[in-house]
Amino acid sequence: MSETLKVDLVVIGAGSGGLSVAAGAAQLGLSVILFEKGEMGGDCLNYGCVPSKALIAAADKAHQARASGLGIKATEPSVDFAAVMAHVHRTISTIAPVDSQDRFEGLGVRVIRSAARFVDDRTVTGGDVRVEGRKIIVATGSRAAVPTIPGLDRLPYLTNETIFALTERPSRLIVVGGGPIGVELGQAFRRLGSDVVIVEAADILSREDPEASRVVLDQLRADGVELCPGTRVVHAEGGARALVLTVEGPDGERSIAGSHLLIAVGRHPSTGGLDLEKAGIAHDERGIITDRSLRTSNRRVYAVGDVAGRGQFTHLAGAHASLVVRRAVFALPVNADALVVPRVTYCDPELAAIGLSEAEARRIHGKEIRVETFPFTDNDRAQAEGDVRGLGKLITTKKGKVLGVTVVGRHAGDHIHLWALAMSSGLRLSALTGMIAPYPTRGEIGKRLAGKWYTPALFSGRTRRLVSFLKHLA
Repeated sequence: MSETLKVDLVVIGAGSGGLSVAAGAAQLGLSVILFEKGEMGGDCLNYGCVPSKALIAAADKAHQARASGLGIKATEPSVDFAAVMAHVHRTISTIAPVDSQDRFEGLGVRVIRSAARFVDDRTVTGGDVRVEGRKIIVATGSRAAVPTIPGLDRLPYLTNETIFALTERPSRLIVVGGGPIGVELGQAFRRLGSDVVIVEAADILSREDPEASRVVLDQLRADGVELCPGTRVVHAEGGARALVLTVEGPDGERSIAGSHLLIAVGRHPSTGGLDLEKAGIAHDERGIITDRSLRTSNRRVYAVGDVAGRGQFTHLAGAHASLVVRRAVFALPVNADALVVPRVTYCDPELAAIGLSEAEARRIHGKEIRVETFPFTDNDRAQAEGDVRGLGKLITTKKGKVLGVTVVGRHAGDHIHLWALAMSSGLRLSALTGMIAPYPTRGEIGKRLAGKWYTPALFSGRTRRLVSFLKHLA
C-alpha cells in the first residue's frame, strides 16, 4: 500500500445512498473517503431508474400516436430505435454531473475508483489506499439475480445492466420475470415495436393488490404483450437472435422462441468481495443484517440502501442516508423500521402503493379493517381525458388509522405522495377531507377516498335525526 489514512467516514459505493451520506457528511466538515469500483451514480443512474424511465417516455409517445379517440385519428409512428436509445443515454449524461467524481471532490470528498474490502473491523483497503474509518458505511446496492436454468449460461441473455446498450430493436423479446422491471421494460419494448412475451413462475405483479394489477394486465394484453403467468422455465438453448425456452405452465410443456432474452427475476444484494467476515459483519441472502438504526453487528459499520435488505428503492436508499447521518454524525436516535415507503411500477397505467395491501391488512387485523375504493370513472378529469382506467383503494382500521393505499391509473405515482405524507406524519383522514383540492384533477382521488370513509356516518339515520333537531335551532 502506498498510502495509509485515517478519516471520519468511509463510504463504500457511489449509488444513491452512498452519495447522499458522503455529501451530507462532507458538507458538515467531516473527512470522507468514497470508494466506487464502477460508475458514479450506481445502478439507478446508469442501469435502472433513469434509463428505464427515459425508454418508457419514448414508448409512451409512440403509444399516444397510435391512440385514437376524442376526435383524433391514430397513425402508426415511425420508431427510430437507435435514436430512442440515444435519448436514453443523453438523459443519463445530462443527470450524471450531479453524481460525478468532480462534484463530490468539489464538496471535499476523496473519491477512489476501486473496489473496496474490509481488512479488519475498522479498516478498508482499495486500490493502493488503506483507510481506517471512525465510521464505515456500506452502500454497495444490488445486482440482477440470474436464476439457475439449464442452458442459460450458454446464452447471450440481457439484464437491466446490459439491455440499454442495445442499438437494434429486438424483433421478439422474451422476458423472464413478471415483477416491476419485467413489466415496465416488456411494455416499453412492445410499444416501441418489438413482439414481447413475459414468463412468470407465479402471478404477474404478484406483490400488488389483485384488483389493481388486473387493470395493468388488461392494458398489457391490449398492447399485445403475451402473458404467461404460472409458467416455469425448465431449459434454455439457442444463440444470438435465435433463442428457445422450454417452459412448463398450466397447459403443460411448450417452447417459446425469441430473438432476445431479458432476465428480470429480481435482485441480489452486492456483498461479494467485501470480506465482511473479517470485519465481523453478519449477513444473509437478503443482505447485511442491521438494527433499526441501520447499524450492523460491527458497531462502527452501517449499511444503507439495497444491501441493507430492507427494500430496493432509490428513495429508500436516500431515506437511509438521512438516518445514518443523523445517527453516525449527531448520535441522534433513529428508527428505520418506522419508515413508510411508497413504491411505484412505472407501467401504463402506473401502479402505486404504500403500506399494507388489502390482503395483508386482513391477514394481520382480521375483520377490524375498512376498505374504500374510488374508480377513475367517477373522476371528471379522467373522463375529460378519455382515460378512466384504474381506481384508488384505501385500507384503514375501523377507527380510521390509514394502513395502506393503492392507486392504479395514469400518473398514479404522483398521487401516492399525499398518502406518504399522511402515513408518515400520522395525519387523520379529516385532514384530507378538509383540504381544498383543485378541480378538475386526478389528484382529487385522495380527498374522495378519505371522504368515502366518512360517508356512512355522515348520512346515517343518527345524523339525519340530529339534523332534524338542529334545523329548529338554526
